[in-house]
Amino acid sequence: MNVMKRIAQSALKKTLIVAMATGAMFSTQAFAAEKVYRLKLAETWGANFPIFGDATKNMAKMANEMSNGRLEIRIDSANKHKAPLGVFDMVKSGQYDMGHSGSYYWKGKVPNTLYFTSMPFGMLPAEQYAWFYYGGGMDLMNQVYSPHNLLSFPGGNTEFQMGGWFQKEINSVDDLKGLKMRIPGFAGEIMAELGAKPTNIAPGELYTALERRTIDALEWVGPSLDLRMGFHKIAPYYYTGWHEPGSELQFLVNKQVWEKLPADLQEILRISMKTAAYDMYIQAVHESGKNWASIKTEYPNVKVKDFPPEVMDALRAANDKLLKEHASQDPLAKEIQASQAAYLKEVRAWTDISTKAYLDNEAK
Repeated sequence: MNVMKRIAQSALKKTLIVAMATGAMFSTQAFAAEKVYRLKLAETWGANFPIFGDATKNMAKMANEMSNGRLEIRIDSANKHKAPLGVFDMVKSGQYDMGHSGSYYWKGKVPNTLYFTSMPFGMLPAEQYAWFYYGGGMDLMNQVYSPHNLLSFPGGNTEFQMGGWFQKEINSVDDLKGLKMRIPGFAGEIMAELGAKPTNIAPGELYTALERRTIDALEWVGPSLDLRMGFHKIAPYYYTGWHEPGSELQFLVNKQVWEKLPADLQEILRISMKTAAYDMYIQAVHESGKNWASIKTEYPNVKVKDFPPEVMDALRAANDKLLKEHASQDPLAKEIQASQAAYLKEVRAWTDISTKAYLDNEAK
């Protein structure tokens, strides 16, 4: 054994004996140098991206403060790691310890990941949070991510998303045929079913793609972020939503990294992610309210539209058809769908008699 190590252990032993003999209070952390765990997080968003990027910064700051400096998290934005849609692979492989992104971005790799962001005609944010934490959603998400050396945690809700920015008005289902649109997740599959050409594009490339007519339309988030992106300058039609009623981002954690953390740091990290996610949700609500007011006053040329009933009926029919197809091909997909449907049926009855009734009464 190393001489210095023997001397250090002997000194520690004597110190402990003296402390116990005198009845002095002590902490094991006081007698050993506290290990600092330094983690790297890759996010899909660019540097200082509002709201989404705030969530990662808030999480890292809370984790560091609550751990008394024992947990340090370095955040690399997309401009640093150069792979905004590669976060899944980078965290899985251990190139990064953590990630912040959207679960449905990985449906091409692992189809069942799409269920944990938002589903068309599905749950509102509060309903979905309840499903995650009290309705079995976290367990199902773990079943999907665990085989890939990953843990996934809710990472912040954008709240109800708008249906997107369009360069041309949508008057019928025929107007969707051949439409090139940035729309990820299950909604993209639904649009493809109706003849559109969906694609996914990294956030930093959206404005250029729409401006250069590489795409004809896009959905991003809602007033909280859309005005900052400038879409209203190049696409005058702004449609109300159907596809993402409560979009939840995610924190990804490499499973081996998580298991190497002490139990107290695991709990600190868990609480930091959960708190940052909630803070992002209320920040998104705040920003959407503020920016919606500015749309009405500063950008009167923006034409806010609802999709025609014919289009909405077609979207619902395609949604039902594709859900059945996914469920028939994958037992886990069937289980996730059943869980979400059963929970939505139960919790929506309460939403209807509480929130919806209140809003209806206020509108009278």
